[in-house]
Amino acid sequence: MKHTLKNFYKCKSLCLLAILFITGCGKKSDQKNKELPRVAIAGLGIESSTFSPAKSTEEAFHALHGEDVYSYFSFLNADSLVRKQAEYFPAVKGHALPGGIVTKEAYESLMAKTLESLRANLPYDGLFFDIHGAMSVEGLDDPEGDMLKQIREIVGYDCVISTCMDLHGNVSERLAQNTDLITCYRLAPHEDAMESKRRALTNLLERLKNGKGKPAYKAWIPVPILLPGEKTSTRIEPGKSLYAKVAPIAAKEGIIDAAIWVGYAWADEPRNHAVVMVTGDDKEKVKTSAESLANSFWEVRNEFEFVAPTEPFETALQMAIESDKKPFMMSDMGDNPTAGGAGDVTWTLNELLKKETFKKQEGKSLIYASIPGPKLIEQVLKLGIGTIVKAPVGAEVDNRFAPPILLEGTIKAIREGDKHAEVEVVVEVGNISVIVTKKRKPYHYERDFTQLGLNPREADIVVVKIGYLVPELYNMRGDWVMALTPGGVDQDLYRLGYKRIKRPMFPLDSNMIDVDLSVRWIPTSSK
Repeated sequence: MKHTLKNFYKCKSLCLLAILFITGCGKKSDQKNKELPRVAIAGLGIESSTFSPAKSTEEAFHALHGEDVYSYFSFLNADSLVRKQAEYFPAVKGHALPGGIVTKEAYESLMAKTLESLRANLPYDGLFFDIHGAMSVEGLDDPEGDMLKQIREIVGYDCVISTCMDLHGNVSERLAQNTDLITCYRLAPHEDAMESKRRALTNLLERLKNGKGKPAYKAWIPVPILLPGEKTSTRIEPGKSLYAKVAPIAAKEGIIDAAIWVGYAWADEPRNHAVVMVTGDDKEKVKTSAESLANSFWEVRNEFEFVAPTEPFETALQMAIESDKKPFMMSDMGDNPTAGGAGDVTWTLNELLKKETFKKQEGKSLIYASIPGPKLIEQVLKLGIGTIVKAPVGAEVDNRFAPPILLEGTIKAIREGDKHAEVEVVVEVGNISVIVTKKRKPYHYERDFTQLGLNPREADIVVVKIGYLVPELYNMRGDWVMALTPGGVDQDLYRLGYKRIKRPMFPLDSNMIDVDLSVRWIPTSSK
């Protein structure tokens, strides 16, 4: 009987333990699964030319707030694995077309909204900081560094911050110190932009998950080189081989990430120059990797050339006219709105309209994309397709090189609702189809033309206000030349008149010697 009761109680106890294990541990396990890291999202991105008279206002950023921020990042849709690995608190994410200097009012307003949103959901384990890195603001040097310093004062220094940037951004010491993890794109054109943003976020999540948090070491090396993106494309050498070295270094044990920033050539600030950064926990590997990348960059400095044939305008146009390849793409580089140009310089269009070859019935056809002309747009909306319009276009912002053009031609197409242009029209003048917009817009895709009834593949010549061609236009080209035209992002850096960048600087000071490319150790972010 004793044995029976003993066995009974023993069995009962085991059953109770089993129940407690199943129920208690189950609850604990569920609770543990719910303890996801709290990650905020914020960032403002723009390239700002200080050599352009244009100014960028708050509306240019098309800022997204709260839940709307998710729509900007393709890897953060509701069902994505990355989305499920953290509890996210999107603050403000704004991304503007490159343009002129940002007004003080716009910057302060956007920052106030960002900080207010971040305060609302404190505390955070991490913050994903997505920026371009080449913003200029009235009366303020190093806006991204200032932005991150203000954010640190809200989220604190225990929060791990991971930053993603465009490789044409600038990394100041202040920015490097106040971020913990940092990376940038590895391709130009930026076909890996979203992949790089995802990498910055997954690096953050991994460091939070494994408990390692901030990297033990951050190596920062300023490289005294300042070159335009049109000379540093990763499509061709030496950029192709230089940037090919980054991923293998980032994959090393003891290294979190590695990056090379070319910098932004069209702003005159002390932080504008190339930079190499490597982060990780193995000091020797971080040091040797950073110095290897910096020296590799310096060693090939004289090999960088324009990504396509580059000629003065008259030579470039003659090449286009004489070519039998369609479409012959010609880049109107000096006023490229994707690099920070005002987008409304009329110099090139004025020269094209003078050419007799585009007035003859049997002459070559040309599409010009594009020129802002809000006054012409206003008239077009009243007149309609098929009628003649005559109104001024261009040079309302940047009239330093040519005045507004009184454009007269037949209205061939009208399209409303574009995010950037708002209204687009096609005005036919002889054999030239001029795309006129209410607000400036770069033309990157075939659909930008076809939705206006234009067939760029059949046009003899397509002139775009752009530098190096984005992938879709590049793949469409029959041939291509980049024209050295005037504007706020002039490719002739010697004509820009720098006053504030650090000197000596290659290529402005081509005979530089004794360049120090040793590591500068950036302290861990702290008060």
